[in-house]
Amino acid sequence: MTDLTLEEKIHRLYASQEIKNLKAQYCAYCDDNYNPDGLAGLFTKNAVWDGGPEFGRHSGREAIRNFFAAVSGNILFAAHLVMNPIIEVSGNRATGQWRLIMPCTVREPDQAAEAKWLLSKYDEEYEFCDSKWLFSKMTVESQFYCGHQEGWAQDTI
Repeated sequence: MTDLTLEEKIHRLYASQEIKNLKAQYCAYCDDNYNPDGLAGLFTKNAVWDGGPEFGRHSGREAIRNFFAAVSGNILFAAHLVMNPIIEVSGNRATGQWRLIMPCTVREPDQAAEAKWLLSKYDEEYEFCDSKWLFSKMTVESQFYCGHQEGWAQDTI
């Protein structure tokens, strides 16, 4: 980073902060009953949200909107606590990694509500378009998703 001009350093710092704000807004919409319209608006038109075997892969803004509209019926409460951002900016594109720990309350059909914990890693790609940063790809890799009472010990050994 020492060979960069002051202008390039400022661009990277500003972009990094805007991406952190984008991620914070994503978490706020998730914690607002998975606001599908708000969440879809944070992604590029052809974005991919990939939650792996646990949550599926959804391509395109409309598919992402539909996914979040459906998930809000099963997840009654969620607190998306993200941390440890590593953001690399290159012009109008960037990548990011984050960690997530999420206490949540879920209810499967015909079952009682259950307190759960989710620990995940986010790998993300961003694009600067229409004067703002948006997600172009988000991959969520879950390390564990377990009941509060059982804990995560069996899922991590």
